[in-house]
Amino acid sequence: MANKIEVKDLLEAGVHFGHLTRKWNPNMAPYIYMERNGIHVINLYKTAAKIEEANEALKKIAASGRKILFVATKKQAKDIVADKAGKANMPYITERWPGGMLTNFVTIRKAVKKMASIDRMKKDGTFLTLSKKERLQVDRLRAKLEKNLGSISDMTRLPGALFIVDTMREHIAVKEALKLNIPIFAMVDTNSDPRPIDYIIPSNDDASKSIEAVLSHVSEAIIEGLADRKSDKQAEKEGKDSTPKAKAAPKAEAKTAADDLTKVEGIGPKIAEIFQNEGIKTYADLAAKSVEDLSAILTAAGSSFASKNPGSWPKQAKMAADGKWDELKVWQDNTKGGIE
Repeated sequence: MANKIEVKDLLEAGVHFGHLTRKWNPNMAPYIYMERNGIHVINLYKTAAKIEEANEALKKIAASGRKILFVATKKQAKDIVADKAGKANMPYITERWPGGMLTNFVTIRKAVKKMASIDRMKKDGTFLTLSKKERLQVDRLRAKLEKNLGSISDMTRLPGALFIVDTMREHIAVKEALKLNIPIFAMVDTNSDPRPIDYIIPSNDDASKSIEAVLSHVSEAIIEGLADRKSDKQAEKEGKDSTPKAKAAPKAEAKTAADDLTKVEGIGPKIAEIFQNEGIKTYADLAAKSVEDLSAILTAAGSSFASKNPGSWPKQAKMAADGKWDELKVWQDNTKGGIE
């Protein structure tokens, strides 16, 4: 179980310090407690509640087997993100955001494969057949690729979510995620616009102590989600090994249970919750809806959801409902963010 979020701990870490009042974004007003000495003070009770909300959603994404990509290129956040994301076995970007990282993911994967091919050359001895100059060029290329893409070398498909530290600095990552309907979790300071963010954590995104305090809770939630996934797989394996009579009851129960709609590319935990509240609880329910119906539901849920593109969701849900998981995975791997 993840540690309980204490407001006192957040206070000691300086999570409440915002920016100068003249630099504020008015959309952050609901999360600001007061002004002191020309600086906005963040309401830590709301921060704690938002961390808990984000953690629940992150746990679900991790438990579903999807990756959460951490993005933080500012100096004071680099090492912390690399450490916390590494412990949670999640990919991260800490050097610079490669343009098209998400929207041109196929090209990024080619660069990762290039890195892997260089490693193979060194293992099978091909590297030694090159001239000294060529070896030097290959080594430089490998070092450059490792620096920019080494942390995402195991990411074979688009992430299930992004976690961003400082949305103003990482505005390109925000735009790409929005274009592909990828849920965004972020530490949002008083000078940033919270409207494009799906899961806002109002907090000081400049101080290393503040970043570490928030990411400690976030990484624990992800690790917990991964542990749940592991235990579920183990239970499933044990169920398969048991007698047919023993596993008959869970089968009947699974039919009435709600499906995990987040397995449809482009649907995050928040959108899944909106659909469930509208009576769309299974893949079959989602497959039966028209794109117009889904767009109307998203528009009614608020402006931050109105821009989402549900064009392929019924098609994906139909494959899931029919049990065509391999076909669905191939489709998702070849389609950017679930948008045809």
